[in-house]
Amino acid sequence: MATPRPRRLVAGVVALALAVLLALGVVSGAFSTAATRVLYGTGLWVDGGASTVSPGTFDEPTPTAAPTTEPPSAPPPVLPAATSGPEIDPQGLAARIAAVDRTDVGRVGGVVFDGTGGVLYDSGGNTPMIPASTMKLLTAVGVLDTLGPGHRFTTSVVRATPAGADAPPHLVLVGGGDPYLLTRADPDHPNRASLELLAKEVADALKAEGVTTVTVGHDATLFAGPGWNPTWPSRYGDEVAATNALWVDGARTEKRNPGPRDADPAAAATKAFVAELARAGITATAGAAEQAPADATPVAEVRSESLDVIVESVLRHSDNDATEVLFRHVGRADGRSGSIADAQQALQERLTELGVWVDGTRIVDGSGMSRENAIPAMVVAEIVLLGLDDARPQFRALLTGLPLAAADGSLRSRFFSPGTEAGQGVVRAKTGTLTKVHALGGYTRTASGRTVAFAFIVNDGEPFPDRVFLDRVTSAVTACGC
Repeated sequence: MATPRPRRLVAGVVALALAVLLALGVVSGAFSTAATRVLYGTGLWVDGGASTVSPGTFDEPTPTAAPTTEPPSAPPPVLPAATSGPEIDPQGLAARIAAVDRTDVGRVGGVVFDGTGGVLYDSGGNTPMIPASTMKLLTAVGVLDTLGPGHRFTTSVVRATPAGADAPPHLVLVGGGDPYLLTRADPDHPNRASLELLAKEVADALKAEGVTTVTVGHDATLFAGPGWNPTWPSRYGDEVAATNALWVDGARTEKRNPGPRDADPAAAATKAFVAELARAGITATAGAAEQAPADATPVAEVRSESLDVIVESVLRHSDNDATEVLFRHVGRADGRSGSIADAQQALQERLTELGVWVDGTRIVDGSGMSRENAIPAMVVAEIVLLGLDDARPQFRALLTGLPLAAADGSLRSRFFSPGTEAGQGVVRAKTGTLTKVHALGGYTRTASGRTVAFAFIVNDGEPFPDRVFLDRVTSAVTACGC
């Protein structure tokens, strides 16, 4: 037998090596995918990998960077017509929902509305339950109704001493409750305000006067009362900061979530601002908290993204910190102080005026972290209906901000169990997760071409059965051609 030529031998070795690498890639990919789904099923997997939070305690951690805002020239999202397709038979839908396995699933409250508002399914829909983060839908609709989708929050600097005084000019950094104020400008989020830009504008104004040295105090009095909700246990400290009208980077000391928060967010923001002034050529000293005089001279200001974009980020990533800031803004309506108590009362009034309040509903915080909230599934689904209403375009961010099943936000790692295929890429819903509490509230387009709003809340269950049930039941609704 002839001896193989060296060139053929080398080619054969290379081909064999490539085949082995390809096989390893396929196998490792399969194992990786399988491992991810197993971890998700146990409640140990979250967006971005491992978490320091106990399984089943919270929604997926909020990424530090939210998705890039669409350019202003982009057309608005086109939603499916609520009346397309044949009407759904409620009995057929109920049969599909009843067929979903409920083994080891907790107490369920669920409701499904036709996009035009007709009730298609209701099982315990008026029973108040712990909503977890589906509570954010209530806060979102309340703040959109209070301020309007185009509202922007202003962070400003004022001069509290007259020019020419013997002491260095004294400035006050005034917080306007911008939940996404950054330390440095972020090219991925060009419409977000930053202390870097504010410091440059202040430095330019001071240099024009020949001023190069200042002192800086801070005013965070926009929201009255304590920042920490008394119903939150102290262990929540890595999931939410004490709410403040002045902070940067979500008050996250390491710019990650879960992670440590600033003990004094306003003081930390002032320290960061002083550092930015130094970079801009101004020597500054950080001072104490104070209230800026009503007649203080404006120096410069920066404005946040529009409220509808903020709401989209809050819903997509289940941002506890930002939601609590929005909750307090609702609490400033009609001359209120912005305290927790004022926010609770003002949000109830807004929901009542919108016609979605149900007796027995109880609002304690804005993010849903409190286990003392009591919200019926009916309320959650009716708020989604407001977003579907073409006559109420001010609420459209309630829909455009919802995570997409198996694709993004807090639903990116969901809808991979058997029986959830119909929901993948179709179901849009706000998640809710606390220990023994799981929920989904959103909308979907059924196989018959009908758009429906839904809410399902499960209490007193277990992480894996409850989550899989929610994914399957909303997929069953989506698959309905009934």
